[in-house]
Amino acid sequence: MNPKVRYEIEFPINSSPQLLYQYISTPSGLQEWFADSVNSRGEYFTFEWNDSEENARLVSKKSGEKVKFKWLDENNKDTDYFFELRILEDEITKDVSLMVIDFAIEDEVDESRQLWENQVSDLKHVIGSA
Repeated sequence: MNPKVRYEIEFPINSSPQLLYQYISTPSGLQEWFADSVNSRGEYFTFEWNDSEENARLVSKKSGEKVKFKWLDENNKDTDYFFELRILEDEITKDVSLMVIDFAIEDEVDESRQLWENQVSDLKHVIGSA
C-alpha cells in the first residue's frame, strides 16, 4: 500500500468560531455537510457515504478551536492517519477560516483537495456563509 502524504488547506468562512465549531464537532453538525450519516458512541464515530463506512476516534478537541479524528482499521485500532479541522481567527480583522489537515496517497492529493472543497462549500451553504 502506498504511504499517504499530509496536506493542509485553508478555507475562509464567514461565521463565528462558536457556530462553526458546532458543525465540525458534533455528529448532527458533521452530518449536515461532511458525510451522509454520522453516528457516535463516546469518542468513536462512524461516517457513512453512499455504500461506504469509515470509523474514526475523536482523539482531541478544544472547544471553539479544533477537532482531530484518527481513522481506525478493521479491528478498530488507530491507524497512522487522521484528519483535523482547526478554526483560525485573525486577531485584528476577526476573519475566520477553517484549516483542514488530512492525508492522501500522493497521486490522489488533488482529488482529495477537490473533495474537501466540495464539502466545505456545502458547509458554507448550511451556515449561510456562501
